Amino acid sequence: MTNPDPIRILMVDDHPLLREGVAALIAGRADMKLVAQASDGREAISQFRSHQPDVTLMDLQMPDMNGIDAIIAIRGEFPDARIVVLTTYSGDALAQRALKAGAKAYVLKSHVRKDLLEIIRTVHAGKKSVNPEVAADIAIHSADDDLTTREIEVLTLIAGGKSNKLIADQLSITEETAKAHVRSILSKLDAKDRTHAVTLGLRRGIIQL
Repeated sequence: MTNPDPIRILMVDDHPLLREGVAALIAGRADMKLVAQASDGREAISQFRSHQPDVTLMDLQMPDMNGIDAIIAIRGEFPDARIVVLTTYSGDALAQRALKAGAKAYVLKSHVRKDLLEIIRTVHAGKKSVNPEVAADIAIHSADDDLTTREIEVLTLIAGGKSNKLIADQLSITEETAKAHVRSILSKLDAKDRTHAVTLGLRRGIIQL
């Protein structure tokens, strides 16, 4: 009886050490084969076109083009692409964006050694898998009002230490409008002040620095 074809995998991450670690993990498995690697989103799209892997492992935070944009682009061209997100960020907002973009699984890098191989098999079989901590966070915040695109811009500028006046100047809005955005952000995030709002925004993956 012959073995079925191995699961063909594309690994996308800008950290060579992580790529090497995952390659070593896969190398010992008869039912898996690493067919290509990429270090950013654009390279991921190119490698996907060339190899059309069964499962793609995708980092989110990368230079040039991030993982979520790469997922959207790949699935726009290959709707059946099965993509597993590998990330250090457990934030619910970031996870929801990745899953909405079409990721089939969301794995924290701290759990790679323990969980990754089984998750690759799960996703290859057509199922989804989300880290339990992340799933719990998504459930907790599912009824929250999402920040608008403009509010995310404002929160990012607050994180950069900008005052309401500087935010208004940078976004070409009035200072009163900037203040209104800040009030709305504090209310939606249930934050005590601007610093608390930034902390919550970073923790939940709404903004990245």
